[in-house]
Amino acid sequence: MQKKDQETALFSRRAVLGAAVAGAAAGAIATPSFAAASLRGKGRSLADVAREGLQRLSASIRETDVVGIADFAAPSRANRFYLVDLAGGRATSHLVSHGRGSDPAHSGWLERFSNEPGSNASSAGGYRTGVHYTGRHGRSQRLIGLEPPNSNAESRAIVIHGAWYVSAAIARQQGKIGRSEGCFAFGDDSLDEVLTRLGPGRLLYAGRFGISA
Repeated sequence: MQKKDQETALFSRRAVLGAAVAGAAAGAIATPSFAAASLRGKGRSLADVAREGLQRLSASIRETDVVGIADFAAPSRANRFYLVDLAGGRATSHLVSHGRGSDPAHSGWLERFSNEPGSNASSAGGYRTGVHYTGRHGRSQRLIGLEPPNSNAESRAIVIHGAWYVSAAIARQQGKIGRSEGCFAFGDDSLDEVLTRLGPGRLLYAGRFGISA
C-alpha cells in the first residue's frame, strides 16, 4: 500500500494496537479512526486528548482542524507523536525525540519534564505553532508555550526540527532514538508532513497521556 493510501484509508483496531512499538518499523504510519482508538481501561482516544487541549487553550489557538499530540508516556522507539485530523477522524503517527535532560541515562524513556533554561529537557503543556524558518537544523518551526510548564519555550528555543538521530533504523538497532536539547525532533521521513500539516496557529499538545501505552 502506498503511503498516501495508508494515510487516507479507514484504519483497523489492529492498527492502533501496533501503532506504538511496531511504529519503529516505519517513520510514519497510519493509526485508526477515533472510534477504534479508545484506550482499554482509560477509555481515552486521540480525539479526547486533542479536544481536551483545544478546550483548555481555545483562546490562543486559531486553527483547530489538526492537532499535534506528543505522548511521552511511550518510549522513544515508539511512534508517539500524532497528527490528529479532527475533521476527518483520522491520524498519522511518527517518531519524535525527547530532551536529554528528561532522560539523563538515555534509557529511551522520558523521566521528567522541565521548563528551566539550560535543562535540555522536554516541557509539558500546550504550544501554539509559529512560523517556519531555516536554521542550524535546517527547516524548522517555532513554538510558543501557552502554559506555566512550558512558558520559557521561546527563550529556550524549543522548536520543531529534523534530526539524523531520529529514524526507524536507529529505533530498531538501539531500542531507542537519540535525544534533543528539549526540541521536538523528527526524522526526514516525517518532517515534511509535520511542518505542512501543523502550519502556524495550531496546537501541539505534549504530556504523558498514555495513548500509545
